[in-house]
Amino acid sequence: MDDRAALAEVKYEPYWWEQAPRPELPETPLPRTVDVAVVGSGYTGLSAALTLARGGRSVLLFEAEEPGHGASSRNGGGVGTAPFKLSFRASEALLGRERAIRLWKEGIASVDHLAELVEREQIACHFVRSGRFLGAWRPGDYERLAREVDLLRGHVGYEAHMVPRAEQRGMIGSDLYHGGRFNERDGVLHPALFHQGLLDRVLSAGAVLAARNPVTGVERQGGGFVLHSARGAVRAGAVLLATNGYSGGAAPFLARRIIPVGSQIIATEPLPQELVARLVPRGNMIVDTKRTVHYYRASHDGRRILMGGRPLLRDASPQAAAAPLRRFMLRVFPELAGARITHAWGGRLGFTFDRLPHIGEHDGIHYACGYLGSGVAMSTYLGYKAALKILGSPEAETAFDGRSFPTMPFYSGNPWFLASVAAYYRVRDAVG
Repeated sequence: MDDRAALAEVKYEPYWWEQAPRPELPETPLPRTVDVAVVGSGYTGLSAALTLARGGRSVLLFEAEEPGHGASSRNGGGVGTAPFKLSFRASEALLGRERAIRLWKEGIASVDHLAELVEREQIACHFVRSGRFLGAWRPGDYERLAREVDLLRGHVGYEAHMVPRAEQRGMIGSDLYHGGRFNERDGVLHPALFHQGLLDRVLSAGAVLAARNPVTGVERQGGGFVLHSARGAVRAGAVLLATNGYSGGAAPFLARRIIPVGSQIIATEPLPQELVARLVPRGNMIVDTKRTVHYYRASHDGRRILMGGRPLLRDASPQAAAAPLRRFMLRVFPELAGARITHAWGGRLGFTFDRLPHIGEHDGIHYACGYLGSGVAMSTYLGYKAALKILGSPEAETAFDGRSFPTMPFYSGNPWFLASVAAYYRVRDAVG
């Protein structure tokens, strides 16, 4: 089947919305004053709001669209213990050994935090600690990953092992890769159901959510802040910016430091369960070592294959990205040549210039962002930590504290350089 036939009846919206459509909340009157205003209702904002509301603070969440309209309901649902784009050796060179060890341990802690949250709150989101297979695109990548495993085991106690090519069929029903690494503590979940569960608990805790109400500016006034929005102004004692790849004019400090990167996903039609089980035997997330990374998995019900990637890096329409994603899917799994694609969608991730997440405070305004495409656990965790900072808790400390948040000259939020970077990455992937 060619691309045109396979994509003939695609819905250009997330497959996840079939089970968890975006909630249409009634318009809520804006309070004149609140203890804390949170801008953004993704995982970061909701995690923070839940902690703050249960800590006795009045909380107002501002959302420009429907709750979870951005990456929190659009991502692939991978839950990873390494939410940064640095190897252990690179993080050690940047931060020193002691802080690098703390950084990696906090990545592990972020997944433990999510697992505890899902269990405690009884959020039905198909969370499973199924692991993650990182496929080596080139033979040299396998050797590099093996050296990294030795370092991580020795310094961090990281639970991972190498899978030689002769054994990788136990991880993925394909011979495309040259073996790979299996991260044992990673997992998968249904991202939109996880978001919906968080949202339900936030609203039950008494927080107010103002949907379809973008913030247009934040200014310090007296001992607090005034947030200007499409529906009026609100005074707040504290502010948390939780906008990540969707930071814009209301958060110029973040816009200058966050690189919005486009990511797209397709989902196949329902397939025989035995076929899906053969292609993804463990039901885990699969990622590769290419610079133009692809990530994919089986759906939570074991009936579909979801293929994601960032082939263009910039925002691209799902219509433009669907065919390239399908063609890569067929390189991995030629058996799917006759499968139709039912859903295609995209969203924006938040990358940073130092390839690390960030949490901190600027001019008195708190922020947590920069999850680099691996933010399901870390965004939830840093939202919780940001709330603890606002509450003045001694448990708020993180390995990310005290770091500068770099930008580059003349960058104001428009990543004009991504097209060239993507082209360069594609050449490097092709020639090694």
